[in-house]
Amino acid sequence: MTIETSPLSARHRAAESAAPDAPLGSDMFGRTGSGPLAGLLVADFGRVLAGPYCTMLLADMGATVVKIESPDGDETRAWKPPVRDGQSTYYLSINRNKGSIALDLQDPEDRRIAQEIAGQADVVVENFKPNGLNRFDLDYDTVAATNPGVVYASITGFGTAGGASLPGYDLLVQAMSGLMSVTGSPETPAYRSGVAVFDVMTGLHAAIGILAALQERQRSGKGQRIEVNLMSSALSGMVNQTAGYLLSGSVPTRLGNEHPSIYPYEPLATGEGDIVIAIGNDPQFRRLCQALGTPALTGDDRFATAPQRSLNRKALRPLLLEALRSRSSAEWFEVLTEAQIPCAPINDVRQGLEFAERIGLDPVVTVGTGDSALPGIRNPITFSETPVSYDMAPPDHNAHREPILAWLRSESPGAAVPAAASPQFQQA
Repeated sequence: MTIETSPLSARHRAAESAAPDAPLGSDMFGRTGSGPLAGLLVADFGRVLAGPYCTMLLADMGATVVKIESPDGDETRAWKPPVRDGQSTYYLSINRNKGSIALDLQDPEDRRIAQEIAGQADVVVENFKPNGLNRFDLDYDTVAATNPGVVYASITGFGTAGGASLPGYDLLVQAMSGLMSVTGSPETPAYRSGVAVFDVMTGLHAAIGILAALQERQRSGKGQRIEVNLMSSALSGMVNQTAGYLLSGSVPTRLGNEHPSIYPYEPLATGEGDIVIAIGNDPQFRRLCQALGTPALTGDDRFATAPQRSLNRKALRPLLLEALRSRSSAEWFEVLTEAQIPCAPINDVRQGLEFAERIGLDPVVTVGTGDSALPGIRNPITFSETPVSYDMAPPDHNAHREPILAWLRSESPGAAVPAAASPQFQQA
């Protein structure tokens, strides 16, 4: 049986067939397809971080992303400070290369527009509460009934079973997963990560799942639903900590900046400032001792192997600190790097960007053009043949309503797509 996919993906295949090396035509926002996902349409019903981060990555790679917002807009538009020209930098950081349309899903006409967008999409991404889109006929089963090739990604906090009613905030997941219990020193309270790390990780997992499902659709013609949640991403992303408990029965605890299994692997004080030293094997430790002028440490049985160094870290640490007192952290960074010893200064965010620039990573790109252009962080993926792009600055609320409605009219001739939206929208 042949499974029909959306009209947009059909045009994508036709264009590839006609001229494999030629870029696709402009999309509804005027972006000329060049990235590996050019020609794919993503209906983005996500908000805050995990969903928008996922769809921004897809947009960078060429996908046309329609961001469906409430009349009040994505919550992160109001998350201030910091700001740039009055706009939330949080919102700006995760919404480039997208078009925005405001729709009230309680309103029948607006709901129909949302359904038409989902019905044309190659990919739908949503992070409503579990089954939250069912009442709007925007759930997977309803969308797939008319768009069987759709790849439909649902992002939740704690899954759709026993944790379905729990609010899906990253901080709650950091607490419940155990991450906070291993973050901080033994003398401090539990700390959260300085970034919503599980939101970001879940957005990455969603993007991976979407790409895998698109590959399967290319083979079989079938779409499918993908489910990811912050709690599962957290337990997977804690890797050695969760596996360490499962395999040994040992519950990890806070060690400050130390590593539970290897040493030295932490910041250490120098004559001026701290430097991070990360010794992962015995040859590295021997080189460290030579560079520090303490070669006798390599002959000490307490420190000869990684397991012994880990067990005897309280004896080893003061010996390292005494040697490090002779120079500043900047001087030691040069000496240890020359000796091929993993080390790093502790930079602030500005210094981190400056260092990335200095080593040729070009971390800052210009997003958008003209008066709307602004700086952004480079997509971390480099393609040799189909580079990512930064065509569009993050959209103002409802900024692309008219081109989106015009596109829908062209996809559904004769459809009376209204131009007005009602004022209320319930996403949660």
